[in-house]
Amino acid sequence: MSFINYSTREINCKIVYYGPGLCGKTTNLQYIYKKTAPEQKGKLISLATETERTLFFDFLPLALGDIKGFKVRFHLYTVPGQVFYAASRKLILKGVDGVVFVADSQIERMDANIESLEDLRINLAEYGYDLEMLPFTMQYNKRDLPNIVPVEEMNRVLNPNNVPYYEAVATVGKGVFETLKDIGKQILKELKKNY
Repeated sequence: MSFINYSTREINCKIVYYGPGLCGKTTNLQYIYKKTAPEQKGKLISLATETERTLFFDFLPLALGDIKGFKVRFHLYTVPGQVFYAASRKLILKGVDGVVFVADSQIERMDANIESLEDLRINLAEYGYDLEMLPFTMQYNKRDLPNIVPVEEMNRVLNPNNVPYYEAVATVGKGVFETLKDIGKQILKELKKNY
C-alpha cells in the first residue's frame, strides 16, 4: 500500500525484488543506484552477514513522475534469498506495491526459482495479497552464462500468467532498467486508478 506524505507532497511506493539466493537481486539494485543521478536517490543501505550478502534490504528511493501534484517516490528493497531468512523475506513484503521476481536462468537453479516463487505467493497471501492482483514483473537474470534454460521453458514453468518479463545480465546492466521501468509503469497505472 502506497503511503502519502502530504507535507512533502509525495506518494511513496514500495517495490520488492524477490527471488532465490544469489540470483542477482542485490546486483540489480546496486546497478540502478550506481547509474541514477545523485539528486534522484537516497542512501543505499546494505546489510551483510557471514552467510548472506543482504540480510534485510537495500533501500533506494527514486523520484519518478507526478500524480495530481504529488511526486512519486519508489523505495526499492531486496529480500535475502536463503531459506532460513523466511521471516525477513515475509516482513519486507509488508505494504508492497509491486514485485519483481528475479529468476536465476541456470539449469541447476530452476528448482530454487520454483521454490522461491511459491514462497512469495505464500508470504503475500499471509498479508492478504494475491500475486495476480499486484503489479508484477519477471526478470530472467544471468542470461550470459552457458548452462541456461531457454526463455520459453522459463515462461512455461515460472510465468503461466504471462506477466511482463525481461532477459537480463544484471552485472552489466542488461535488462535492469527495462525491468524497473515496467514495474514502475504498472504501479503508476494502479495509482492513477486510485487517486
